[in-house]
Amino acid sequence: MVRIRLKRVGAKDTPAYRIVVADSRSRRDGRAIEEIGYYLPLRKEDNFHLKLDRVDYWLSRGAQPSETVASFIKKARKQAQAVQAAAQ
Repeated sequence: MVRIRLKRVGAKDTPAYRIVVADSRSRRDGRAIEEIGYYLPLRKEDNFHLKLDRVDYWLSRGAQPSETVASFIKKARKQAQAVQAAAQ
């Protein structure tokens, strides 16, 4: 099964995460199929970014997001709608 989940990178006491598509059997920080975003928890504003087109592609292929990534997807969609509404 393919999962969309976080992969920890960064130095000790300075967490940074990549949002990746990976096989569910691979290790947390192991090999990923594709990197589709990032999450920087120490930043106050604008602390994550997602490529929504790639998220939609992988979800259509049956990938399951983790709970944390699912919340990021929901927030990213809400931000995209707000940007679209402001442009009109």
